[in-house]
Amino acid sequence: MSQSDYQVRRATVDDLQGLQALWGAMHFPALDLEKRLTEFQVVATPDGQLLGALGLEILGRHGRLHSEAFNDFAIADALRQRLWDRMQSVATNHGLVRLWTQENAPFWSHSGLLPADADNLKKLPPAWDTLPPGWLSIALRDEAAVEISLDKEFARFKEFEKARTEQALGRARTLKVIATVLALVLAVIVVAISIYVFKNRGLLPGPRPGY
Repeated sequence: MSQSDYQVRRATVDDLQGLQALWGAMHFPALDLEKRLTEFQVVATPDGQLLGALGLEILGRHGRLHSEAFNDFAIADALRQRLWDRMQSVATNHGLVRLWTQENAPFWSHSGLLPADADNLKKLPPAWDTLPPGWLSIALRDEAAVEISLDKEFARFKEFEKARTEQALGRARTLKVIATVLALVLAVIVVAISIYVFKNRGLLPGPRPGY
């Protein structure tokens, strides 16, 4: 079978049994990983046999590649390439700025994930500080530019919300004035009708004869 026939896709509950087998062979904590099923991308044959899997945990704008597993390490690098292509697409769709991993296969450093220096480690999400050292990292986008872009976007959003709020308040004030005018007009009409009805029913005294 040609490797081009392999399917790379997000894991589903139908893959759980195959994933458990892969995780068990790698001595991974299968019960913990089951709870994170949706983090995994898998490589499978057209008939559904799982050949490999890789997880991507996302925190903010950072992603962590983890728990790679293969049932045939003779073709592991070819499968890694398929998974890596997929993960880059997923990362782009989620707007991630940096990927991290502790996977130590040479493929990852050859693909641009290099040992994180002290400056890069300052960017590591705090939730991952408790994990063992040995991080590889790659910047997907200019993080400073992304921060500036987000700040500008937030400023535009605030201006838009301010304008929309002022517009809504303006409409509310206009409606209040209209409602007040209508209420006054209605009150005048009610008073006029009342006077007319009382006069025609003789309930109001008219001019006395002789005067």
